[in-house]
Amino acid sequence: MIVLNETKVGYAYVLLAATLWGLIGPFAKLAFQEGVTPLEVAFWRATLGAFFFGLHVLVIGKWRVKGHDVPAFVFFGLICVGLFYGAFQKAVDLGGASMAAVLLYTAPAWVALLARLFLGEQLGNLKLFALAATLLGVLGVSLGPDGIKALHNGSWNQAAIGYGLLSGLTYALYYIFGKRYLEGYSAATVMVYALPIGAIALYPWVEFQDKTATAWYALVVLAFVSTYGAFLAYSAGLRRLEATRASVVATFEPVVAAFVAYIWWDERLGPLGLTGSVLIITAVLVMVWSKSVPRRRKSC
Repeated sequence: MIVLNETKVGYAYVLLAATLWGLIGPFAKLAFQEGVTPLEVAFWRATLGAFFFGLHVLVIGKWRVKGHDVPAFVFFGLICVGLFYGAFQKAVDLGGASMAAVLLYTAPAWVALLARLFLGEQLGNLKLFALAATLLGVLGVSLGPDGIKALHNGSWNQAAIGYGLLSGLTYALYYIFGKRYLEGYSAATVMVYALPIGAIALYPWVEFQDKTATAWYALVVLAFVSTYGAFLAYSAGLRRLEATRASVVATFEPVVAAFVAYIWWDERLGPLGLTGSVLIITAVLVMVWSKSVPRRRKSC
């Protein structure tokens, strides 16, 4: 009988979470193919996700929020759910699942800058290197499969890049805002309030369409598998691993997204795109590793 230790189980859970997150782009494209608009996909992901998290907090009983924290929950829902979900789905629609997933992982660079501004964290040489690598990586991914030709003929999709970078920025705010205001709550409690607020923010911009059974299937998978299920798997992994190690394993997400997008939609990043992807993921690993290196004590 093989007995796995807790660390190995933790890695397995986080790898599962990254895999489930990596399915967001491909299943969103499936919904688009069935006539559902990007913002409607974002709306239903938030709404159905809130339903599943609602059942969860009813079971565990952690649903109370202190009155003075309500504005923080509202802001978190508007920006980190409404704007983030909407921007990411638009990036998938305009640039493809692979590009959207890679640009989403500019988040660590945004975290470094925002943490310097709002949390007082210092930018060392490793972080500056990671920021530079991220910017070069974004350029490579943005040029797409046509590479340099896209620069000369202006065919690169600026809107897709903008939405992708915006999704990375708003995803980064999960860390910044959560670190400063929402540490006293479980992630499930935060999400059960933030998701409906995000859905309400998206509602006025949504053009609802008649949906096929395939469209509903894609939406339910996004909500249950890639939102609720991914959260449960990641939380289980964090209980067994250091946050730093969990973050490293989570960078498997864009790899999954790119692989599935290639199989389903024949999406290709091209040589520069692949190089850019490697640079961005390397920057993420450097950023995470720099947090784990202990600072030397100053001599008296």
